[in-house]
Amino acid sequence: MLAVLFAVSVAVPLMYHFLGRSTFYVLTGVLVGAFIWALTYLPTTLDAQQGAVTGQPNAPPAEITEWIPQFGVELAFRMDALALALSLLITGVGALVMLYCARYFPAGERAAGPFAAQLFAFAASMLGLVLSDDLVMLFIFWELTTILSFLLIGYSAHRVFARRSAIQALIVTTLGGLAMLVGLLWIGQLAGTYRISGILAQADQLSGTAVDIAMVLILLGAVSKSALVPFHFWLPAAMAAPTPVSAYLHAAAMVKAGVYLVARFAPGFHDTSFWLPVVLTLGLATMIIGAYRALRQTDIKLVLAYGTVSQLGFLIMVNGLGTEDAALAGIAMLLAHGLFKAALFMVVGIIDHKTGTRDLRVLSGVGRTQKPLLIVTVVAAASMAGLPPLFGFVAKEVVFESFYSYALHPADAVSPVWGWVVMVGVVVASALTVAYSARFLWGAFATKKDPENAATNLSDTPFHGRPDAVFLASPAVLAVLTLALAAYPAPVQRLVAPFATLFEPVAPDVHATYLALWHGFTPVLGLSALTWALGLGLFWLRGRLSPAQTPVPAPFDAERIYRASIRELDALAIWVTSKTQRGSLGWYLFIIVAVATAVPAGVVALTHQRLPRDVIIAEQPLQIVLAAIIIAGGLGAIWAPKRFMAVLMVSLCGWGIAGIFALQGAPDLALTLLLVESIILVVFVLALRTLPARVWTQNPTRFKLGRALLGLAFGAVVMIAVAISMDSRVAEPISLEYPWMSYDVGHGANIVNVTLVDIRVWDTFGEVTVLAAAATGVASLIFVKRRDVQRRQLHEVPTGSVGRVLSDKALSPRQVKEIQVARSFATVAREAWLVAGRTLAPEHRSIIFEVVTRLMFHAIILLSVYLLLAGHNSPGGGFAGGLLAGLAFVLRYLAGGRYELEAAIPFSAGALMGWGIAVACFTGVLPLFAGGQAFQSFIVDLDLPVLGEHHIVSSVFFDVGVYLVVIGLIVDILRSLGSEIDVRSEQENLRSSDIGHSVHSETTLGVAR
Repeated sequence: MLAVLFAVSVAVPLMYHFLGRSTFYVLTGVLVGAFIWALTYLPTTLDAQQGAVTGQPNAPPAEITEWIPQFGVELAFRMDALALALSLLITGVGALVMLYCARYFPAGERAAGPFAAQLFAFAASMLGLVLSDDLVMLFIFWELTTILSFLLIGYSAHRVFARRSAIQALIVTTLGGLAMLVGLLWIGQLAGTYRISGILAQADQLSGTAVDIAMVLILLGAVSKSALVPFHFWLPAAMAAPTPVSAYLHAAAMVKAGVYLVARFAPGFHDTSFWLPVVLTLGLATMIIGAYRALRQTDIKLVLAYGTVSQLGFLIMVNGLGTEDAALAGIAMLLAHGLFKAALFMVVGIIDHKTGTRDLRVLSGVGRTQKPLLIVTVVAAASMAGLPPLFGFVAKEVVFESFYSYALHPADAVSPVWGWVVMVGVVVASALTVAYSARFLWGAFATKKDPENAATNLSDTPFHGRPDAVFLASPAVLAVLTLALAAYPAPVQRLVAPFATLFEPVAPDVHATYLALWHGFTPVLGLSALTWALGLGLFWLRGRLSPAQTPVPAPFDAERIYRASIRELDALAIWVTSKTQRGSLGWYLFIIVAVATAVPAGVVALTHQRLPRDVIIAEQPLQIVLAAIIIAGGLGAIWAPKRFMAVLMVSLCGWGIAGIFALQGAPDLALTLLLVESIILVVFVLALRTLPARVWTQNPTRFKLGRALLGLAFGAVVMIAVAISMDSRVAEPISLEYPWMSYDVGHGANIVNVTLVDIRVWDTFGEVTVLAAAATGVASLIFVKRRDVQRRQLHEVPTGSVGRVLSDKALSPRQVKEIQVARSFATVAREAWLVAGRTLAPEHRSIIFEVVTRLMFHAIILLSVYLLLAGHNSPGGGFAGGLLAGLAFVLRYLAGGRYELEAAIPFSAGALMGWGIAVACFTGVLPLFAGGQAFQSFIVDLDLPVLGEHHIVSSVFFDVGVYLVVIGLIVDILRSLGSEIDVRSEQENLRSSDIGHSVHSETTLGVAR
């Protein structure tokens, strides 16, 4: 079902393109199907005995698939009574919200397509959350709801308030979610399993400070998600979202995730040290603050929003109490709240649509003109106030009974006074609930007095057309369910009872309560009557109480504290950025090297590691010679006065290291490093053309000693860390298995190449993809346009332009003679293999270099192909062959310029890399058609009449893909750092020439005058 729901959400934008807002009818049908699907689990779920370990015959239905067995993570889903109750609420209310959307959005609303996809994906994510029996899966679905709610709240992206509210909700809920993740992983490690049912089954064996802290972290996630104090401010701000979002996410689904989390872990952990203090304190504070703030709102949607905050505190309290009565009351109240609050939000959407306002000071006479809407609202608002004969009253009676029994029989660890404090607080908050329910009903439908003339009434608010049957159907259905479940609550009782049996009664001699419309004349009924009287009195005295409802002082306003915290965080980020991001490459390098020095040094010091006793300085004299060359190269790079010399010294270090690899019996590494260093040298030289020749800094003597000491420290720390790591090995190296694996499994004698293209082929595939991405990044830094556009423009530049520019300049007689001699050598009667004669200025040509290039290019290409094909059994491979072929194209470019490069390889470098990745992908996918695994190698034996026996291994084709990607990378770099810079230099020379010619003409004209 989850797969179906997510697949439909992906297809929604396409559906909306063809069906328009009728797509919502399709989505309604899908969620109705999901509702029926959930109902099919009703018999098996109700008959299962809660608390049974998964796998027993009478356990709740479950589906388990291994996902990451090394970490114990599974795709585990479980349909117990709690999950079933929430599944019915999510799919049922979700179907009605989708039906409501079919009339809420105007026809032709393009943004409604993505909105529908996001809302439907949210329903799927919420369903996955309540069904998950794995901690990691629960967190994944938890964060999916967070991301989707961010998108839905920010639906009106053109409004600053909507964007700010979406970001605020994202930050607050993500903060709690990350804390919850730590708690989930912690409790999973303590229990030895990530299965939630398994953790709850052994909860009585888990105790101690670690368990207490883990539960507090989990509760932090629930508190932030369900908008409890001090995180309550994000929910009213989220009312910037369209009304369907408020009716679903903020009444029936998302904010219930925190309540669900508390209810899920309460059976096993309600008796931990911090559970009840956190749940009862924050829940009671939220209930009172939310209800009080609702009384001062003038936007009827905000009245409901703050009422939702209050009710969420109520739900967290009762679901976290940890008694049998409280469990029954908590789930019943959760269902009742979803019914009446979703209906009321839909009513607000209808009023807003038809009148254009939600201000209760402006709305007047709506109840007189809209009787059906008034009836629906009266039923839902009365249920919210806990009035009979409605399901809200039935659920609230059981809640009151739970708190009353808890006050009479407090837990051993709780003071008796605390139980009565909670009971009194619940009564006060419930009275405020009655008051804001009456305020909402009065504000939305009553006829108001004119504030300037109390003797007259305001004129009726214009209502643009009556809401049609479809628009009114969803809230009407919810209102009817509120009435029906009050008259016959047995289905809810039977649904929730198995979950309630997971808890102990509040006292051994206290019998479990039950859902009913009438329990007789009891103290709880008296408390309910008291809340009605106090609430109606508060509403009656609203005019006298309004002066007392002043805005909350800044030190106690959670939203102001949040905004101040964000401002301070931004200021800190700006300060840190100003200190670290100075625009100095030297400073960046200093920070990187300092961190890379301090962290390993700290680890070595804190873990009290010792250096190995046996250290070999060198195994043969040639190693000492190569080490001296490397050191000389490093010192030469430091003292080099010019950039080119510094780069050459760095390359000398690399070539020396390649020699050490060769001495240690690693010819593949030596060959590859030698080629890489040569390519890097060329790239550096090309890039240095745009920089001054001499090494220059603002203050070359500043911090010189500090930089030198840091460099020495970094080198020493790396040496020590490597030595300690090598000396600390306790297991056999995995590389001992490579020889036989390479020969018997990979069918190759070259261990290095077989490792790259077979044993660790996924790593190599990722690396060639990164190479292609790096080439694209380099090209993006150089070009603003596409590669093919750049290639066309290279051909559009007039040939011989550099020579033309130079000829316009004033040259000495000797320079003119040199150019004439060079041109005489460049002029040929037939087409030249190198086009330098027609494209380069004579003074930029080297005849010897051109001749050497003509002699060596084809030989180098053939050698690169040999390295590619022979690399499976001999030193070489696709990477080395591609580097060598790239060097051949470097020769062509250096000999003939950018035109020669285009003539040598007249197609896009991006196409080369694309074909290379395609060949590599094909090699990986091909075994799947034969029933193998991705990238599984196979060998084909050929016995050809003339050529003899040959063995072709499939991984060689993967190496061909690597070969093409590397060539494409080098060609792309040559075109970026070579050809493009050539073009810019020539264009700059042309502009300079034109300016000089213009100045010369004006001067001549002035002299003539």
